[in-house]
Amino acid sequence: MRRYLFFVNQPYSYSILRPLQEEIRRRGDEAAWFVAGCSTAPLQADERRLVSVKEVMDYNADATFVPGDWVPYFFPGIKVEVFHGMARNKRGHSSEDESDHYRIRGWFDLYCTHALKDTEKFRELAERYQHFGVAHTGWPKLDPLLSRNEIGKRNRLENELPVVFYASTFSRSVTSAPDLVEKIGELSRSGRWKFIVTLHPKMDPAVVDQYRNLSGENLRFVESDEDLLPLLPEADVMLCDTSSIMFEFMFLDRPVVTFRTKMPGPYLIDVQEVTNVEKALEEAVQYPDPLMKETRALCDQLHSFRDGRSSKRLLDAVEDFLINKRSQLKRKPINLLRKLKVRRRLRKELARMAPESSG
Repeated sequence: MRRYLFFVNQPYSYSILRPLQEEIRRRGDEAAWFVAGCSTAPLQADERRLVSVKEVMDYNADATFVPGDWVPYFFPGIKVEVFHGMARNKRGHSSEDESDHYRIRGWFDLYCTHALKDTEKFRELAERYQHFGVAHTGWPKLDPLLSRNEIGKRNRLENELPVVFYASTFSRSVTSAPDLVEKIGELSRSGRWKFIVTLHPKMDPAVVDQYRNLSGENLRFVESDEDLLPLLPEADVMLCDTSSIMFEFMFLDRPVVTFRTKMPGPYLIDVQEVTNVEKALEEAVQYPDPLMKETRALCDQLHSFRDGRSSKRLLDAVEDFLINKRSQLKRKPINLLRKLKVRRRLRKELARMAPESSG
């Protein structure tokens, strides 16, 4: 029986890792969670949490899965990078050498990639460094979305209002939330649209309160620690800015409207003025053929698989690595200074959680 650990540092990690947990349990293996630096509130009653480094060491996992860019190097077992998103940067182009997506920090033994292009790039890096492996598996977060029979245009009842899923990132240079709050409030009250609204966990609390106060018959506000994936199929169209969630929504084969996005392209309808938002939404809910063709082409670039079985491929890749490939790799660089920084970061993240743990 294998033991696996999930290392969680951001709220978005839960929805990425839960499909893996489901597959682990299906195989009769064990999974546990170690949370450092964010809330443990999303953990469910049947999910095992390890609360200290000592418990992690005693648990002695065969592999630790990480949706972020760091992990305590001294944790037992191999460290597996599953990524927090797909290979896109904030300029809207496929990530290249300078992108954080491809930065090799020396923490990971196995990178589990999503698409052919990033797989090829990581394999080039693996050949150069020779201290980690690469497996083309797909992203586990998409498994529930791709497994459901809800791909394509949503079947609306007669006279049912179209539903807009609005999501915004937090960075001041790219967020649309302050600019669109009045317009979204107006549209939700107009009787022409329904909204599901969520904001990034790091969003300015004052802006969050503005949107929360818009809640009503035609607007549902979703807190940032809720799992958004089950809610995406409820929407006909997404309104966004430069948040990577818009790419996840596109895998439903549904359109996206953006406001002043930093990731423009023919796969979305981008507007520069608030007054044009409703017109763009009206165009999008018609599912225009050119837009949808470009959307599908982009999804093909971002993720190779549509079968909802990435978690299975990922666990198979880990098993193959443990049995056949780990012994063939060189040792990782010592990087004493970087390791010291990781220990300090871990202490800092755990200290931030101290009030929650004591409460």
